[in-house]
Amino acid sequence: MVKAGDVISYLQMCAEENTSFRRGMNFGRKGKPSVILMSTRPGAPYKDRVEENGRVLIYEGHDNPVPEDGRGPKEVDQQARTPEGGLTQNGQFYEAAQRYSAGNSSPEIVKVYEKIRTGIWVYNGLFKLLDSSTVVAEGRRVFKFRLELVGNVEAIESGRQELEDTRIIPSHIKLEVWKRDSGKCVKCGSKNNLHFDHIIPYSRGGTSLYAKNIQLLCIRHNLEKHDRIE
Repeated sequence: MVKAGDVISYLQMCAEENTSFRRGMNFGRKGKPSVILMSTRPGAPYKDRVEENGRVLIYEGHDNPVPEDGRGPKEVDQQARTPEGGLTQNGQFYEAAQRYSAGNSSPEIVKVYEKIRTGIWVYNGLFKLLDSSTVVAEGRRVFKFRLELVGNVEAIESGRQELEDTRIIPSHIKLEVWKRDSGKCVKCGSKNNLHFDHIIPYSRGGTSLYAKNIQLLCIRHNLEKHDRIE
């Protein structure tokens, strides 16, 4: 089972979720948490952003793959329904958030994976979907979803709402650390089973906002360190 901060490949992500992802938004997977794939890299197709020191994700809805009128996907409004009348992924996430906002359901639980560079993904943890809206951006209407970090699988299953100490590390910090540490564990040089580790844990006053507090560790050295301050 992956943990927040783990560095994985696309194939490992698919194996973890037992599916082959063909889209970035994946709602209501037969009793399993929904999954979204995000990116805040320069040139990313959607304008996702992280707020409140990594606790909140503002996720942008996705475009229609082939608009009927021949225009490009970025030239038309994002849609809540398909031409046949069914809900799109945007529509399903939107309605789930609206039900929660109205007090009619529990929040949808969402697993978030982030692409930081070609072939390299990071699991950002479990979030609850709190709100949804549409905004006008660059002359068209797009969906925006607000998600808040809630913790790990064990916390959800036991009913405890615990924030993980990791929070979301901003993408530019992940890339800086990846380059600085040469994509390998700083302790042993392993390039396998890597994890973005907080040198000083968030729970002890550490931050996700500076590369000097983040390092790459392999799974063995991450487990050995646990939450100790070295």
